[in-house]
Amino acid sequence: MRQQEKYFAVQSEWRCSMSKGLQERILQELKAMNGKVGFYYKNLVTGETFGYHENEQFLPASIVKLPLLAAMLMMRERGETDFGEMITIRKDQKLPGCGVVQHMTGDQNGDVTLDINSLYKFMIVISDTTATNALYRHYGNDRVIAAFQELGLVGTQFNRAYYDEERESRGIQNYFVPKEIGDLLEKMYRRTLVSPAASEELERILLQQQVNHKMGGKLPLGFPIAHKTGEEEDKTHDVGIVYGKEPFIACYASYESDLSTFEDFIRRTTHDLAVEIDPTLTPREGVYGYY
Repeated sequence: MRQQEKYFAVQSEWRCSMSKGLQERILQELKAMNGKVGFYYKNLVTGETFGYHENEQFLPASIVKLPLLAAMLMMRERGETDFGEMITIRKDQKLPGCGVVQHMTGDQNGDVTLDINSLYKFMIVISDTTATNALYRHYGNDRVIAAFQELGLVGTQFNRAYYDEERESRGIQNYFVPKEIGDLLEKMYRRTLVSPAASEELERILLQQQVNHKMGGKLPLGFPIAHKTGEEEDKTHDVGIVYGKEPFIACYASYESDLSTFEDFIRRTTHDLAVEIDPTLTPREGVYGYY
């Protein structure tokens, strides 16, 4: 039994389908939103799925950090990389935004040297962009693209580093497809993503995600969710597995919509999906971003 499933009395006879009323409410809200929005859901016990624009590409913000780690784990499984290897990040390679690496003093020149193991944890747990770019440079664009394709990611692409204005000016963008990320998460859950050990490692680090004001915002404090968020000025996303009596995948994507409205939709919908499976759950008061 997974550690996170010890929170729940998982019973083999427990089966729940999403109600027609909840499906209709979700669909109506998504259709009424401005901008471009997407949603993918799958109950990992019953196999039930539901989606809206789930096969379309979205600009990802930080979501592609998740499949980047999956690609790295695949390389390590083959002996193509050593997570103990040290990478030096020059002072001029430190980036604004999320993360702690940008604030590290480093050596006399301001350069910071960290091992890959530390960098990938910063990349996922606190969405450190400086750490992500360091890993992307280390493995190289061609290897990352090839690894994504091998993982079954076609529309989900990591084509340029963050803040690469030159490539961005040529129209080169990163993308993610909600259902592709959902499929990757399902492989992780079923321990078929690269290997059982790699799947478990990816799940373990996603459970440590510290940005929890979206999918986790209305669930009981400490409720286990293995997920990755993404947000920029015109986009907000959250993708992951919500654990409980029947774990389910939920992938939310939004671009050029009202961010506060969509994040409220994420919180309410995740809670309502969990409550349909386990009516004993009660929402938290307020919204909590980090725990």
